[in-house]
Amino acid sequence: MEIEQQLRFARTLAGIYDNYEQAQVNPKDFARINIVFRPLPWEIFEGPGFYSEQFYDYARWNPYRQGIHRLKTKDNTFIVENFDFANKERLAGSGSNPELLESLEQTSLKSRCGCAMHFTEESDGKYIGLVEPGKKCLVPRNGTLTYLVSEVEVDANNWISRDRGFDPATDQPQWGSEHGPLRFKRIENFSELISTSWIEQKES
Repeated sequence: MEIEQQLRFARTLAGIYDNYEQAQVNPKDFARINIVFRPLPWEIFEGPGFYSEQFYDYARWNPYRQGIHRLKTKDNTFIVENFDFANKERLAGSGSNPELLESLEQTSLKSRCGCAMHFTEESDGKYIGLVEPGKKCLVPRNGTLTYLVSEVEVDANNWISRDRGFDPATDQPQWGSEHGPLRFKRIENFSELISTSWIEQKES
């Protein structure tokens, strides 16, 4: 895959997204949420990566989801790997305050097997992402394990996503939005942080 394709995808991910319009139109069914994808320093993975967090707008310093991600490519697929990590509280707010990322303990990174997102370019600048196949991304909910089905559609201006959990034995839905996907608009762009040297692997 060409560097320009990787740059375009990474720049499309990088930013802050807000579902303000959706929450205003239908506050009963949709809380106002922010999603942040901030590029990590190259040194974390010796390659491209992101820090992500999701939080309710009224609780910016208390994200309900945080992740560290390594970006890889295979054939025509962009693979966004997921990693768990220690001291999440110390990194809360890093989406808007990148200096907090200095406290990230690289040795604590632990791959979340089965939870990578696989993105393909559906049309010019529009990407569709699905959690990797195999039903292996297990998420505890209400005392039981469920497998995650995650769907994302992202382009230069929009982020549309839906997460649901299913019973591994019966494939019956156990949790997730009953009112359809969350619809976000990009409110800040971090694409200026992504360069060719950030994408390319350095020669050993």
